[in-house]
Formats: sequence, C-alpha cells, structure tokens
Amino acid sequence: MAHPARRRPRRPGRRRLTAARQAATTTAAGHPHGRRREWLRHAVVAAVCLGASVWVTCGLWADPFGRTVAHNEGDHAFFEWLLGHGVRIVTAGADPFRTDLLNAPGGVNLAANTSITVYAVVFAPLTRVAGPQISYVVILTLNLAASAFAWYLLLRRHAVRHRAAAVLGGLFCGFAPGWISHANGHLNWTAGWLAPVVLGWVLRWRTPTRRWLRDGVVLGVLLAAGFLTAAEMLMQIALATGVFLIVWSCGRGTWPRARAAAPTAFAAAGVGALVAGTLLAYPLYLHFAGPGSFRGTAFRQRFFAEDAAAFLVWPDRSVAALLGVQRGDLAPNPTEGTSFFGAPLLVLVLAGTVLLWWRADRARKALMRALTVVGVLFAVLSLGPRLRWLGEEYDIALPYASLTGLPLFDAALPGRFALTVVGVIGTTLALLADRLLRHPPAIHLRVLAGAGLALALVPLLPAPVLTVERTAEPRFIADGTWKRFAADGEVITALPHGSAVAPDAQRWQAYTMARGGRQFRIPEGYFLGPGGRNGAGRVGAPGRRTGGMWTRTAVTGHAYAIDNRDRYTVRSDLAYWKVRALFVPDRIIGKDGVMFRAALVRTMTELFGPGERVDDVLLWRVRPGIDPMPVPGDGPDGPPRPTD
Repeated sequence: MAHPARRRPRRPGRRRLTAARQAATTTAAGHPHGRRREWLRHAVVAAVCLGASVWVTCGLWADPFGRTVAHNEGDHAFFEWLLGHGVRIVTAGADPFRTDLLNAPGGVNLAANTSITVYAVVFAPLTRVAGPQISYVVILTLNLAASAFAWYLLLRRHAVRHRAAAVLGGLFCGFAPGWISHANGHLNWTAGWLAPVVLGWVLRWRTPTRRWLRDGVVLGVLLAAGFLTAAEMLMQIALATGVFLIVWSCGRGTWPRARAAAPTAFAAAGVGALVAGTLLAYPLYLHFAGPGSFRGTAFRQRFFAEDAAAFLVWPDRSVAALLGVQRGDLAPNPTEGTSFFGAPLLVLVLAGTVLLWWRADRARKALMRALTVVGVLFAVLSLGPRLRWLGEEYDIALPYASLTGLPLFDAALPGRFALTVVGVIGTTLALLADRLLRHPPAIHLRVLAGAGLALALVPLLPAPVLTVERTAEPRFIADGTWKRFAADGEVITALPHGSAVAPDAQRWQAYTMARGGRQFRIPEGYFLGPGGRNGAGRVGAPGRRTGGMWTRTAVTGHAYAIDNRDRYTVRSDLAYWKVRALFVPDRIIGKDGVMFRAALVRTMTELFGPGERVDDVLLWRVRPGIDPMPVPGDGPDGPPRPTD
C-alpha cells in the first residue's frame, strides 16, 4: 500500500493576504512611523487653517503699526491697551483686574470688561519686544486658525472617519461669517477654539473612568482660562454642552452608557466647579460686586439681536459680496453679524439632517437629535426678545424675553447665540460629507451633492477684514519726551480724550505700558463701567462738559465761542482729572477719518493761549487751579456750568 502523499502547506490566498495587510496596517498605526505620518497630516491641516487665517487678517499684517480695523477701531485700541497692561502685570505686578491708569481719578474695573487676561499675560513677552500692535494681529490670526483646527480634531476624534469630512467641518466652524464679523476688533469673540476644547474634554466622560479627579482639575483650569479669555462665550459653551449632553443621554441607545458614566462625570464636574471657583474667586467678586461693577449690559439687547432674515442671506465680507448678492445691512453693525448662513446652506443642512437620520442606528440618532435641539434652541435665542424681519421689529415676544432679567442672560447680547449654531452646522456638514464618502451614491447623485455643497459654501468663502489708516504714534510719546512734563503716575493726555470715536490717547498709553518704566494716567477712555440707566453699565465714564467739548470740536470742526464761564468749567474739570499737560498731535484720525485738528487747536488757544511746540505735538502745560485763567471783560463771569 503506497504511502499517502504529503500535503504541502497551502499559501495564503489573495483574501488572506488582504486581511493580513489590513491587520499590519492597523498595527502600524501605533508604530512610531504611523504616528509620525498622522502628525504630518495634522500639520498639513494646521497649515491650511493658518493660511486661511492670514488671508482674513492680511490687511493688518500689511502694516500692523499704521492700520486698524475699519469698523471697530475703539475695540481694537482697547484690546491693544489690555495687551500693554499685560506687560505691567508681568513686570510690575499690576492688578490684572483693576487699574487706575484709565479714567483718572476713578479707575476701571477690568474684571467687568472683556479683559482677555490670559492672552495679556501669555503674550506679554511678545508685547514687550514687538509692541501691542504685533501681539494683537498675532492673537487674532491664531484665534481663527486654532478655532478651525480644534474643531477638525474634535470631529476627527469623535464624529467622522474620513479626514476630508473633518477638514470641511473644521474650516466652516473656524471661518463661518460670524467669526469673520467678530474679527473686526474682538480678540475675545474670535477665540472660538474654546468650544471644541471644552466639549472634547467633557466628551471623554461618556465612558466610565476612574480619573475623575484629574479630569475635574483639568476642566476647572479650562473653565478659569475660558472666563479670563471670553466670559460671555464660556457661558454659551456651558449652556450648549449641558443641553447637548442631556438630550444625548436621553436616547434609548445612549442611556445605559450615560447612566454608567454619570457617577464619575458628576464627580469630575464637581471638582471642576470647585477648582474654577477657587481660581476665579477674586475676579468674580470684582465682576459682580467690586468697585466699578454694574448690572446687566451697557448695550440694548433688543438692538443687538439677530434679524430672522439674516439667517437666509449672505454676509458683506464674502465671495457673495463680490457678486453683489449680500445683505449686511441686517446686522446691528459690521462686528455683530453672527448668522448670514444663506438659504442654500440651511436647505442643505436640513436635507443632510434628514439623510443622516434615515436608516441610522440608535447612537447616530441620539447624536442628530442632540445637535438639532441645540441648533434650534440657540437660533431662537439669537433672535432676542422681539421678532425682527428685514430690519423691522414686530411686537411678537420670543423666548429670550423671559430670560432678560436672569443673571448672566441680562448681560449677554442675544445675537451672539447664533455663533453656537455655527458649530451645529459645521458638525452636520462633516457628518454628511463622511456619509457620502463612506457610501458613495450613484454618479448623478454625487454630482448633485457636489453642486449643492458648492452652492452652499462657495458664496461664504471669507474676504479679508477691511482696514483703514490710523494716526502714527508721535515721537513725543515714542521717545519718552512726555516724561519731562509729568512724573510717574501723573495725568497727561492727548486731545481729544480716548473714546470709541477717537481712541488715540488710550492707544498711545498702551504703547508706553508695553515699554515698561514710568507711566502716565489719562482721563476718561474707552471701557465698560457703571453709570447707565437703572444701574446698568455704560460705555466710558459719565461725560464731563470739557471732554465732550473737545471731542465734538475734533469731530465736527465747530469751534466754540469761549467765555469766562467756559474757562471756569474747564478749570474745574482739569482739577477733577488732575491733568498736568495736554497735547495735540500733528494729525488726528478717528473712527470716521481725519479729524478737525485746526478747530481743536483754535479752541485750545482761546483757552490757554498759544501751544508749546515739543517734538511733533503742540503742548499746553496746566497749572492746577489756575489754568485756564479768566479774561477780564470776556463774557459772563460766574460759576462754572454744570457738567453734562
């Protein structure tokens, strides 16, 4: 009987080879080479985000020292002031949350303002070396780029499989019309990276973990940093995250996971609240009860609300504007246009939501349900207390009308709630793109989907932020010549006084702070403080007649007919401010362009006589209690007029 033939070992077939290669590829993902490739892909996405951000801010990069945003010069100057103050915080130990340099002699409660303390301290070395002008444009550029990149990472980790889908969602979330609008001067409201960072950390708690103490401490630090960067935005993030998690947890497919993770999640949240409360105890006290605090907001909430029609049209700074089909006039101002998504995008998102819901598993339905609830809720809140349509307000009360008296809501501007809708739309776009990439439809449907995405998104591609010329810093300030006329801590000011329409005086004080050493104080200024109606806040200090006269003269060119009663009033106001010297630069550029310097000099000459030429300014020294002296026989000789 013949021996049976020995069987040779079979070579693995094509199917087995493919499976083996897939396993090797999966294993290689944890290999250093795989991690290096992943980091390289992340770096490419980050470079794209940074390039888009530089494009948006290129007008400022062209001349950071000679250009300012065209539509919000006051906020631009205020944030430069805060960056200059950051150098004093680091080098001189100044109080981060209160200052007496502005609004002499009363000072300003910085905790009640948008004080961006984290940025001011972190970027203090750059501000010290390069100046607040450079720090400002660097932070603005990084804010936009980091927002897009952080959303990309969040979507890539928690929502989609395809990198292209995460990139699409991230770029929309970082460069949506609302963020481009706030790039007009707002370093706080362009810090959109806060939302994905906080949300990404909280989403880690969906699975039970024993690291509740560490997670809570990190959350507390994030909350404290968020409050000291953009407090109003942090309130929105907390509200949106809470609503999202509650709705997500109530799904039949997600409730078991939520219930299992609840004990450690609540423990971590408690630790986070304790850590944040400890770190923020002093600024919270100053914000709500310290000197210079106020209730509510300095702005009218019914005015700073979204027009419902603004959701359906396109913004000013976009490709759509180049085609002449924008409606930017529906925004309260160019800085507060927070929706402007366009009808095609909203139709696409609605259709995408239906498609993603159709035949989805329970987990996907829970996600879409939570996103939809958050998006609809915040869109309705953004409409404010009364319905507005095409610029006309109707006597139809909306849900926000019942919230205006509640703490936090009374200090918020309703229109900004539409910025949370950006995150919902961006996530939906990413999920929709991921679905189309994973399950490609027929060719004609692919063409239709691509055309729909192009029609919805191409008109929203951003245009650079508009900039205008601003007054160059005079050598009198830059070279330190001012020190001959005022000792450390004494009051000296440019005219007109610092304000939203003429921020130069405040801006130049910021530059001296950034250089360190001796520092002068200025009266009035651009900030939020008490003095509004019914205990609410107001912009700037309660006006005194002299400051208003100088500002109106520079804005209108109207030279006042000065008499002795005016001189008494000016003398009284100068004594209140304790001013030692006043100066006028050779050229003054304000919010609306070049100001009337000649009229201002003529008014000052009538009050004090001819000015003294010092470097490149005209300067008038003030003798306390003496200047301006009355002129015998020159008009009424009585008590000073009451202040405005």
